[in-house]
Amino acid sequence: MSNINFVPDDYIQSNESRRANLMCLVLFSVVMAALGGSFVTIKIRQRACSAEEGLVNAKMTRMEESIQKFEELQTKRKEMMRTALTTAELLEPVPRSVLLASLTNNLPAGVSLVKLGMIQKEPPRSSRRAPKSKYQAAQAKAGAGSEAAMSPEKMRETHMDIEGIAPSDLQVAAYIEHLGRTILLDNVALIESKEKKIEDTPFRHFKLKAMLHKEIHLSKEDINEIRTKAEHSVYQF
Repeated sequence: MSNINFVPDDYIQSNESRRANLMCLVLFSVVMAALGGSFVTIKIRQRACSAEEGLVNAKMTRMEESIQKFEELQTKRKEMMRTALTTAELLEPVPRSVLLASLTNNLPAGVSLVKLGMIQKEPPRSSRRAPKSKYQAAQAKAGAGSEAAMSPEKMRETHMDIEGIAPSDLQVAAYIEHLGRTILLDNVALIESKEKKIEDTPFRHFKLKAMLHKEIHLSKEDINEIRTKAEHSVYQF
């Protein structure tokens, strides 16, 4: 016997259509879920990149500030070094090594230095008499103005105490004469000269006072000449 299907064809087509629609709906949901997941992932990555970019920008800003502060410190350091060099030139116009070399170069035979002291002092204020004429008053006013314009560093006087030993007073007198002829010193004077024995040999222990010229300016040639002469003495500079 042949089987007889009592289900109408319309019902069968309707079921197949519902199944097809359901499959399409499921596939559409899967695709939309995948798209939504991708979108969320991209947004999360964008936020992470933005946060990392913000951190990098903050680090760059801090580094720029640090570099700027370092450059400012370098500029201040250069200014301080320039000021220190200028102050040193004002306070010590002649290097001490050059001054000691000049003192050594002028030593007579048999004379030796024992001690050298240097000190800077303010010049004493000289009591001025009242001017008797208009010309003297004008000169006094001009001199006072020039002294007021000078800086305190340039007004200072450098005094030196020189001690040494010599075979006799003749060498001491010769040394004073040599120092009086130099361009560095002024007002060289003998303070004391007394006999002193070294290993039963009599010597003269002398003390001198001198003052450095206020407006002394040595060129490189003068300094090289003084140091070259000092190389042939007992001291090396």
